[in-house]
Amino acid sequence: MLGNATLTAFVATTDAARSKSFYGGTLGLPLLSEDQFALVFDCGGIQLRIQVLKELRPQSFTVLGWHVADVRRTASALAMRGVTLERYPYLQQDELGVWQAPSRAKVAWFKDPDGNLLSVTEPAAA
Repeated sequence: MLGNATLTAFVATTDAARSKSFYGGTLGLPLLSEDQFALVFDCGGIQLRIQVLKELRPQSFTVLGWHVADVRRTASALAMRGVTLERYPYLQQDELGVWQAPSRAKVAWFKDPDGNLLSVTEPAAA
C-alpha cells in the first residue's frame, strides 16, 4: 500500500533555533520551510521534519541515520565542526569512534543538541 509513497522522517526538538543551526549549519541540510510547529529539511530527497515540542525525552536508540561513502572522513568532518562522536564501552571503536559491525558495515554515532541519537554508516562492500 505504501511501497511507492514518499517517506517523511521525523525527529523532535525543544529549541527550533538551535536545531536549525545544527541540522542546517553543522550538518549542511538545506532548509525547506519553518513555522512555529516544525522545521523541514531536505535529506537527499527525503523530508526531515523536526517537530517543535515543549518537552522531549530522547530515545536511547538511533532515530536517524545516513549512509555515507566514507564513514571515517564523515566522522572527522563532524568532529571538526564540533560534533562529539559517541563512545560505547561494549563496542570496539577506533580512535574516531567508528565501529565495524559483524556485517562489515562501519558506523559512528553522535547526538543532536536535544540528545537525539544519530548515525552515519558506511555500508559493507558488496
